[in-house]
Amino acid sequence: MGSSLAVSLAAARPETQVIALDNLHRRGSELNLPRLDEAGVDFVRGDVRRPEDLAPFGSVDALIECSAEPSVMSGTDGDTGYVFETNLVGAYNCLELARRSGAQFIFLSSSRVYPLDGLRGAELDERPTRFELAEIQPTPGWSSEGVGEDMPLAGARTLYGTTKLSAEFLCAEYQAQFGVPMVIDRCGVIAGPWQMGKVDQGVFTHWMLAHSFGRPLSYIGFGGNGKQVRDLLHVDDLVDLIERQLDEPERWAGHTFNVGGGREVSLSLLETTEICRRLTGNEIEVGSVAEDRDGDVPVYLSDCSRIHGHSSWRPSRDAEGILRDIHEWIAADPERIEESLA
Repeated sequence: MGSSLAVSLAAARPETQVIALDNLHRRGSELNLPRLDEAGVDFVRGDVRRPEDLAPFGSVDALIECSAEPSVMSGTDGDTGYVFETNLVGAYNCLELARRSGAQFIFLSSSRVYPLDGLRGAELDERPTRFELAEIQPTPGWSSEGVGEDMPLAGARTLYGTTKLSAEFLCAEYQAQFGVPMVIDRCGVIAGPWQMGKVDQGVFTHWMLAHSFGRPLSYIGFGGNGKQVRDLLHVDDLVDLIERQLDEPERWAGHTFNVGGGREVSLSLLETTEICRRLTGNEIEVGSVAEDRDGDVPVYLSDCSRIHGHSSWRPSRDAEGILRDIHEWIAADPERIEESLA
């Protein structure tokens, strides 16, 4: 996501220096280095957990904080340090750089800031290929359109969600105390080329990678039939939104928005399988695990009414088009991509 954003910004703003900092912790992230160089992006290998890695930048005009340990399973093995230090300490270090620079701050947060009890409280109807939201929802924050920003935040939400929510609170304090103009984008599932998806993060890219290379897949939880649903947003649609936010920092400052595909751009895993089979021409057997995983939810759809009321921004890519873009990216460079998965 960060690399796609950097490449797009460098193309749209050739007079601007665009710097991308990454520790290359995620497998496959090194594939982005040649395209960053070709786009004229200054790549710095560094880590947001270390203030000394940010110090050389001196002053910046805008800082887009999209670094994260994004897996909902982060820390469940008892190793809690990396998710805490990356998502919260890293956000603090980036906010300090923005404060010193007087910079605009765009924080890419997550739908996982909402608590599990709330996310699991939706009234669902089971349809042939997916779970669908009932017209009347009994749980605060839910509507037939999905989850709104007014969902109560009390309760547990995974360590990933907790660290992202804590970073949101820091953002609000830095605006109130130091005047840092910040906007928070609570993203659903971001998908598209150049994302090295895995089962607990980037699931739609993960599904296409598995179909392309014949790797194992399973429907996990909620009966094991693949009817769980997520909305998805093409990374280029997110780039379009961030471009708008960069152009009008004061108009966006102080706001928190759900950012996702919503009901109109959503898929169940079962539906995703059928599209992947059609696009790749490959049919792989998908296993079934009935038991739910810790931290998982049957349906997440972003209710984006708030941002739609604030801006003319709308997603422009549909779900099948997003999967088609991922497939074409894989088909153009299969050897390097498959090697990065090993």
